[in-house]
Amino acid sequence: MTKNKITAVLGPTNTGKTHLAIETMLSFDTGMIGFPLRLLAREVYDKVIKNTGLDKVALITGEEKIIPPNAKYFFCTVESMPIDKQLDFVAVDEIQMCADHERGHIFTDRLLNLRGTKLTMLMGSNTIKNIISNLDDDIEFINRNRLSKLSYTGHKKISRIQRKTAIIAFSAKEVYAIAELIRRQKGGAAIVMGSLSPKTRNAQVELYQSGDVDFLVATDAIGMGINMDLDQVYFSNLKKFDGRKLRKLNLSEIGQIAGRAGRYLNDGSFGITGECKEINAEEVDLLENHKFEEIQYLFWRNSNLNFNNPVSLIKSLDERPNKKWLRKINECGDEKALKFFLRDKNLDNVEFDEKKLNLLWECCQIPDFVKKTYGNHYQVIESVFKYLNSANGKISNEYMRLQLLKLDKLDGNVDSLSNRIANVRTWSYVSNKNNWIENQNYWIEKTKLLEDKLSDRLHEELTKTFIDKRASVLARGLKQDMEFETKILENNEVLIDNQFIGKIKGLKLELDLKKGALETDTKSLKKAARQSVGPELERRIQIIIETGLIELNDDFKTVSYTHLTLPTTPYV
Repeated sequence: MTKNKITAVLGPTNTGKTHLAIETMLSFDTGMIGFPLRLLAREVYDKVIKNTGLDKVALITGEEKIIPPNAKYFFCTVESMPIDKQLDFVAVDEIQMCADHERGHIFTDRLLNLRGTKLTMLMGSNTIKNIISNLDDDIEFINRNRLSKLSYTGHKKISRIQRKTAIIAFSAKEVYAIAELIRRQKGGAAIVMGSLSPKTRNAQVELYQSGDVDFLVATDAIGMGINMDLDQVYFSNLKKFDGRKLRKLNLSEIGQIAGRAGRYLNDGSFGITGECKEINAEEVDLLENHKFEEIQYLFWRNSNLNFNNPVSLIKSLDERPNKKWLRKINECGDEKALKFFLRDKNLDNVEFDEKKLNLLWECCQIPDFVKKTYGNHYQVIESVFKYLNSANGKISNEYMRLQLLKLDKLDGNVDSLSNRIANVRTWSYVSNKNNWIENQNYWIEKTKLLEDKLSDRLHEELTKTFIDKRASVLARGLKQDMEFETKILENNEVLIDNQFIGKIKGLKLELDLKKGALETDTKSLKKAARQSVGPELERRIQIIIETGLIELNDDFKTVSYTHLTLPTTPYV
């Protein structure tokens, strides 16, 4: 590969684009890669430090910054990429995100303005090729072909979907509903959502990768480079809320997610389930052959802002692009917040100069992780700004203590725990801002520990809520004709692969049937019991025959037991 100023590595999923970028970066003395997800940045960082060492590698996201003094390589979320560093190599992953309705302007800014001194690499879908061609006459394009085949399998009921499958939904509510259904029918599923902390997400993925569960229920977060051993991807819906409205996924978005099925040389398939509408034959052909409509324009927002006064700042934010393939993005959350505070909210009669406007703009860029009501988020922004604009110029220890104290609770369900984690992420972000807070290192560590503690608890709650370990173990064992490990304890309790299934009383096995158990669960339990406990019951009958513990009446119909006490040697 020639060392041109800009190289675009384009192709569908499962083509090794990200791997190529990492290998190329490590061939330079310094480099940086921007990723679309905090989860992905963390995943790649964890892999690279194993070979490169902690002292050379940095991780920079909104909520987490690990920056050794002599760091040479930086893995970042796109929003957190330091734009003032002079590095040999710079790359942006999933560059087609420039066309995203919510975050597109950030990706576009990096596309237009961020360069490596020796090489800039752009990785993503072929759909953006024509627009990238507009950047320079001397761009090197590297087209990558998928390593395996992707096929459409049509509609399947969830009850008929095979193992090693991800089912895709586009809201937490829908994810939980599907996971509950799979728990009842298949034993359980792991859950992957972009809103999960890296620790919770990794713990859930490990449940799947280790074989504890055979299914994933996920949002479109898995479409962004998160690699898992999947054979099939099924869509429960083809519509998502994009921050403004509920809209149908375009084909390239469907292809991005479906392409997670089949990794490396293993073929994959995709389909639909539930109430999802059929994909027509023409669309199927395009999806299977990775032929998608070219992106016509990218979302853009002026990044060269004028902070002289409030009017000039708003005017510069409202500026329109001068290229036909750029489109001004609709007001983003930070922009709405800024206009609210400058136009509608009296901030103690603050007279805004350049310094204070810069500060307010930074505060407005605090991400709304909670996404409940604008009012709550605006209160956070206002509180932070007032502290930073005070004589001390920093958020106090007492204020931070009170915020975290409210969140340091481990009770509640999945939703309440998720909400607490989202709030902690806000304070993690604030803590990681340079010079925003007293005792910064202390609060960085404190917020991280609290997020980890809540993440562990959320993982436990997700596992308890959406995984029936016994049903999962039995269903998988029966499907694969596995030989179960059966133990009959001294108290006659029966364990199959360490899962309690019931208790033997005399010559009868009383199954442990849970309230509301489905017929499929009961059938699996009975089948496993017949296979595993049958030999023990036969042994007991033989003992009875041989020892004369049974007497028959003259009519040979009534059985009477003189006394039934059988040997209790454990059966394994």
